[in-house]
Amino acid sequence: MTLSVIVVGLGAMGSAVAFHLARRGVRVLGLDRFTPPHPFGSSHGESRIIREAYFEHPAYVPLVQRAYELWQEMEILSGESLLRITGGVLLGAPESEMIAGALRSAQIHSLAHEVLTASEVRKRFPALHPPETFIAVYEPRAGVLRPEACVAAHLRMAGRYGAALHFEEPVREWRADGDGVEVVTDRGRYSADRMVWCLGAWLPTWLPAAPLWVERQVMFWFCPAQDAEHFTPDRCPIYIVEFAPGDFFYGFPELGKGVKVARHHGGTRCAPETVQRVVGEEEVEAMRGLLQRFLPGLDGPFMRAEVCLYTNAPDGHFLLDRHPEHPQVLVVSPCSGHGFKFSSAIGELVAEAVRNDAIRYDRTIFGWRW
Repeated sequence: MTLSVIVVGLGAMGSAVAFHLARRGVRVLGLDRFTPPHPFGSSHGESRIIREAYFEHPAYVPLVQRAYELWQEMEILSGESLLRITGGVLLGAPESEMIAGALRSAQIHSLAHEVLTASEVRKRFPALHPPETFIAVYEPRAGVLRPEACVAAHLRMAGRYGAALHFEEPVREWRADGDGVEVVTDRGRYSADRMVWCLGAWLPTWLPAAPLWVERQVMFWFCPAQDAEHFTPDRCPIYIVEFAPGDFFYGFPELGKGVKVARHHGGTRCAPETVQRVVGEEEVEAMRGLLQRFLPGLDGPFMRAEVCLYTNAPDGHFLLDRHPEHPQVLVVSPCSGHGFKFSSAIGELVAEAVRNDAIRYDRTIFGWRW
């Protein structure tokens, strides 16, 4: 079977790549070892943050701005509600990495934002209780994406445009075949001109020479102990707190199934096949300790927890580039724990790269660098 492109992995990135390629008339085969959306990788958990004043680097801002447009377009195409704007608060010391970086991006790209004192935050958003030494960057365009619905919408629309999507079909072997590629699964052997790896936590196995690593992260849901109305989306934005230098946690308003909070990084190294998916009581209590400091009204009953996986590069940036030895293979990952919001735009970017169209973004920091 000869194809134009094989996309391996159909989570956040792979589903978007398959959609954007198929929409452009490219003959696409998508392969996934599971049936996405699924809870085994990085594209689950009911909610993901989208934000514009990107503290990680100003180069992300044009990409996320395009992602907003494409998520809204996908809502129209699919008829699904995917994006909810709640506003967003970044909380930390004035000199912190997050505050300084967010202000830098906001100033470079002329983004709407406000700088709030701790008392102003407590008055406007009473669920949040930052210490007096903190300030906040408030951005009105931040909000929430529904990850499972986003993946499902991309896959459904990819199929509608003609993509062949094979679930429960892991790749057993692959090789570069002249200017193309060949892939072997339990069900067949496929050849194509190009291949796109959207492998997430399985990428280090395919690229063992690269210094990539997988990190276990835990998402928690709690029930407010008091003042539940403070956590509704009209009164509570998404929030990220840099509670110590380089240490972050984030959370959401109440979206119907409890209030979700999680640490950002700080997890243990793992492999997707053997990761510990049972969450211990000590992990719950450690998260509760942060809530007691910064969201005391959320110090109520623990509801549940789920494990997700970050696939990290040493510098925390994405890898969106051609394979160093096989230019017909594009590598889309790792996303270092902050990639989901971009997936709609990354799907478009990769489709342009596959077709050798003009690329509209500065991808310098996303290139092969090891």
